[in-house]
Amino acid sequence: MLYYDCTNYFFEIEQEEGLKQYGYSKEHRPNPIVQMGLFMDGDGLPLAFSIQEGNTNEQTTLKPLEKKIFKDFEFSKFVVCTDAGLSSAANRKFNDIGGRAFITTQSVKKLKKFLKEWALAPNGWLLSGEPSKDKKLYDISKIDESKHKESTFYKEQWINEDKLEQRLIVTYSVKYKDYQRRIRDGQICRAEKLIETKPTALKKANQNDYKRFIGKVSATDEGEVAENDFYFIDKQAIVSEEAFDGFYAVCTNLEDDVAAIVAVNHRRWEIEECFRIMKHELKARPVYVKRDERIKAHFMTCFISLLIYRVLEKRLGEKFTCPHILEELRDMNYLEVPGEGYIPTYTRTDFTDALHDAIGFRTDYQIMTQSEMKKIFRATKK
Repeated sequence: MLYYDCTNYFFEIEQEEGLKQYGYSKEHRPNPIVQMGLFMDGDGLPLAFSIQEGNTNEQTTLKPLEKKIFKDFEFSKFVVCTDAGLSSAANRKFNDIGGRAFITTQSVKKLKKFLKEWALAPNGWLLSGEPSKDKKLYDISKIDESKHKESTFYKEQWINEDKLEQRLIVTYSVKYKDYQRRIRDGQICRAEKLIETKPTALKKANQNDYKRFIGKVSATDEGEVAENDFYFIDKQAIVSEEAFDGFYAVCTNLEDDVAAIVAVNHRRWEIEECFRIMKHELKARPVYVKRDERIKAHFMTCFISLLIYRVLEKRLGEKFTCPHILEELRDMNYLEVPGEGYIPTYTRTDFTDALHDAIGFRTDYQIMTQSEMKKIFRATKK
């Protein structure tokens, strides 16, 4: 199981050169950027990465890195899981041959009209996890939502898009619907506050920005067109968006159980977390080096650090958060006593106990002799 995603990193310069090019910044910064493509395996471990020019179309970055994985890891069969932004027809067809398969998210809003109507229709839904002998069709407009708070309903059909046979699976979840509405309610509150306090700060909003719910008209008090701006909450935009609450779709060429496919796709959050860790905890950006080979070296360092962190996280049993792990590791300092050894200056905690249990040696004795510390260093090099 392979997960693939892309992100970009900005530089504290303004001049384009080599890998540093102006492109669409995911952080909306007016700086040159580089693109990073990252593959992660089913255990959450990063496998491979690539660095491309900042103006590269991210859909074209998947196949070259995937071919390198064929060679380096000698996988015979695998499934590539991506988000909608990387699921071009060419990428899907590439992973429809040679023992490969794909699972990719599909925007319900962007489906063809007849498929969208089928996806949003309240009738014809199956309940995930229900025994085959008990399978029946549900009308999601009539279900008891309190009873099915944790349930996932689905419907599916095979479709032919760009001469590619693929399976469209649409799911509906009451819990997901409630989550989306909580998020939107908070965004509407922010939009109302902006209208009341500083409407002139309103700028063009992207598809996920709370400002998308603010409408504007220019008119006089008598209703004639003029230069006076009036702002309001666009209720029609809210109603249109609410129609899609609770729905989620994926496309795949697999014939496996729907619950298994949805579960695989659900783990995409881990590769997004990999990027978050590199950007925030490992401070991979902004990038200050200039030459292309040093840019690649910078991200190689970040990649290796991420891999080491993920391995350590697994060995610790995923009991601690990333900021907690890094903070405690940075506090594990020692006072060197010439001729005797090292005295730990950190406080013993649940984390240090778990760390010592996981790695098989201890460093929290009253005095660590030089010979004991050398044994630990040798053990880390095996």
